[in-house]
Amino acid sequence: MTLRKRWRYVAAFCEELIVCAARVQVGPLSQTFWAIWDRERRELLENTRTRLPGARGEVWRDGPVDRIDTREVQAELRFGQGRWVEVRCENGDGNAVWTRKCCDVVVDGEVRCGDRRMRIDARGVVDETDGYHPRHTAWNWSAGVGKAADGRSVGWNLVEGINDPPTGSERAIWTSGDPAEPAPVTFEGLDAIAFADGSRLQFRAEAERRRSENLLVVRYRYRQPFGTFAGTLPGGVELAEGMGVMERHEAIW
Repeated sequence: MTLRKRWRYVAAFCEELIVCAARVQVGPLSQTFWAIWDRERRELLENTRTRLPGARGEVWRDGPVDRIDTREVQAELRFGQGRWVEVRCENGDGNAVWTRKCCDVVVDGEVRCGDRRMRIDARGVVDETDGYHPRHTAWNWSAGVGKAADGRSVGWNLVEGINDPPTGSERAIWTSGDPAEPAPVTFEGLDAIAFADGSRLQFRAEAERRRSENLLVVRYRYRQPFGTFAGTLPGGVELAEGMGVMERHEAIW
């Protein structure tokens, strides 16, 4: 049995905070998760919760705003316009996955933790996916934003093991808002990403989400650290600064 998987994942990166939030549906199972990494206080707040049928959950989209709403934490994230990369990837079993990504977009909003309020002036990424992945799927993924040494803004969505044919993949690098597809990449664990032309991004983790769960029909485990990047993108584009996320995920779903 191949279950339908759907999700919307968003993340925002700035000097003070890293925020991510997602709403996920796998067959009959629904889940929300969110995380806020306070880079000044070195404090990670997060929660993952199964969403009951008909319940709103802790993460949802309210018109143009992505919201996190719990007793202690509230957040409002407004994502600007950008150029989407949209693909449909066949799985070889008669099924396919549709996905679209948009990286290096302007994000503004507010995070409230208890009595503390923090404005967000950030760059971010959006991932929307809907399809039928193989029952057993394992992948590495990274998304991030930054600035090149020559002043251009950059963003990336890179993957290995899922939606990654040689061409027509979800891999994309945005330069000054324009996306282009790089050749397949190689993840060196969760420490670095190597490109076909010899370019390489090195990652330094600051905080990490990780989870392992067995829900009978669905089993998964993942690590998802947040942090900074250094190095070069294809074509010798040197990073002056970079922030983002790495992920190693294995699922039977």
